[in-house]
Amino acid sequence: MKNALGLVLLALATVAFSAHSAEVNVYSARKEALIKPVLDTFSEQTGIKVNLITGNADALISRIASEGKFSPADVLITTDVGRLHRAKSQDLLQSVTSNELSQHVPARLRDADNQWFALTKRARTIMYSKDRVSAEELSDMESLTDEKWKGRICIRSSSNIYNQSMVAALIEQLGEQATLAWAKGLVKNFARPPKGGDRDQIKAVAAGQCDIAIANTYYLAGMLTDSDPSQVKAAEAVAVFWPNQENRGVHVNISGAGVARHAPNKDAAVRLLEYMLTAEAQAWYAEHNGEYPVREGVEQSPVLVQFGDFKAEDIPLQRVGQLNAEALVLMDKAGWK
Repeated sequence: MKNALGLVLLALATVAFSAHSAEVNVYSARKEALIKPVLDTFSEQTGIKVNLITGNADALISRIASEGKFSPADVLITTDVGRLHRAKSQDLLQSVTSNELSQHVPARLRDADNQWFALTKRARTIMYSKDRVSAEELSDMESLTDEKWKGRICIRSSSNIYNQSMVAALIEQLGEQATLAWAKGLVKNFARPPKGGDRDQIKAVAAGQCDIAIANTYYLAGMLTDSDPSQVKAAEAVAVFWPNQENRGVHVNISGAGVARHAPNKDAAVRLLEYMLTAEAQAWYAEHNGEYPVREGVEQSPVLVQFGDFKAEDIPLQRVGQLNAEALVLMDKAGWK
């Protein structure tokens, strides 16, 4: 009897220790303030400790690669499908079987081998000066090659992965030759050599250096809710236009995550990804990142609602990642610095 009681107490102690010691190591390209609160809530609800490392998106991928099989990384959270595909192509992720993830992440927003999954969506669209451009002047992304836009467009450099993915999506939908012609026409209409980030393009429009910027919506959302009045003022000087609404739709990319190839805590890693797709986590994470929820039925943040509804591209984002190298070569041919 004493032996049986001892075994029960030992089993209970083992369960308690396992629950207490459970942890997951997250390598995140999202800034700590934009992700830690939702990770803290996950820990409170599950008892799983989250060890968070934040850093440059490309540097984190390189770090996991250099750490090899000794990497402590369980989860990689990063931005843009191009980076997720890069991580997969370097054999840094592993396949995950999860009904929750498959149910709440549409097929086109996840890897065909279930090695990465979208967490949020972001649209890369046209932003224009409220004072110098009217919405009636705009139509499709292709129309930005028109002579009337010469010297009026600001955009980031070709080294920016958001631009690379946008061009990759065009290659998939329009073909290489048509996309090259478009890129050449766009370059001819640049107001200045590409420089700075998306916020810089928006601020350039507000300052009158150009009339149109191509940028991700979450940057504008972040500026509109910034504590810096100058950021808000610049953002309020531009409006959002959704191109290609009569045909393929606007380019939409993602932030996403995958379980690391050598994850020491795979079960906890999968639980974290599943939690990130709950309605509760989606609402917080999407709003505080200024992005659109992936899970259906989750409300958009008020600042995104004011941008209006739009039709998005429906191509599999996996193809966008696969075409990244081709897009970069094409942009170089077009003279896109």
